[in-house]
Amino acid sequence: MTPKGILVSVGGAEDKGTDLELGIISRNNLNFMEMGILKNIVNLLKDQEARIEVVTTASSIPEEVGENYFDAFSKLGCNNVGHLKIRNREDAILPEYLERLKACDAIMFSGGNQLRLSSIFGGTEFLDILHQRFNDERIIIAGTSAGAMAMSNTMIYEGNATNAHLKGEVRITTGLAFMKGVIIDSHFNKRGRFPRLAQAVASNPGTIGIGLGEDTGVIVRNGEELEAIGSGAVIIIDGRKIGTNNIADIDFGEPISVENIVVHILSKGNIYHVGTHTFEESRVLTDTQA
Repeated sequence: MTPKGILVSVGGAEDKGTDLELGIISRNNLNFMEMGILKNIVNLLKDQEARIEVVTTASSIPEEVGENYFDAFSKLGCNNVGHLKIRNREDAILPEYLERLKACDAIMFSGGNQLRLSSIFGGTEFLDILHQRFNDERIIIAGTSAGAMAMSNTMIYEGNATNAHLKGEVRITTGLAFMKGVIIDSHFNKRGRFPRLAQAVASNPGTIGIGLGEDTGVIVRNGEELEAIGSGAVIIIDGRKIGTNNIADIDFGEPISVENIVVHILSKGNIYHVGTHTFEESRVLTDTQA
């Protein structure tokens, strides 16, 4: 079944704009794409009165992060924004939060620790409702950093980039599973995470690795159509044509070797189809697709 919902996965450090009153430019690449990532999310909504709920479960500073998003969305003319203050599994099933989840037009998962998202929401009614709405309705589900990584069925939850070429250094679990057949990694370029995502794909060659740079992301339509947005690069790692792959035969801690990984680099407007493994330079989307 093709889902009707839309995903927006952001690589982290999304540009929340310039505070002109204080003369502060706090995010990178502002001149290139002022508030670009969040503007993409807002543009996907039907109107500025649409309800956005922010989930800061992954964050260690949830109140501060929530206030940052209130301010950022306000700059874009969106003031109908709520904060679901979910810190544990008991919070995730509170009737008030479930009703707000059923009523919102978009939900935004903040960054932090993606394992908090999978361990707190996994198996809950909250996640069941969100999956049902994603499949049946045009809800927008957005996530940055940890919130982006948790969107896939297979999720990296740990792995130091320095040792990511060694077997066993990249740890994987089950994510929130809005998108199957992919593994998403964030802060991809600045933190040097290519070997990390490559090992994850080498362990699961049927999946597509999606590496999201900072202030960069993808809009996912129809459950498989990725459109690159933002100021950086989206890296696609395709393992279907892997030849030599020693990962099953070596001991933990030994270097992996993998032959014939296919890599694509997407910039703003490029499209990649996960289902057909095809690259599309760009195209003009109709109103019904936007």
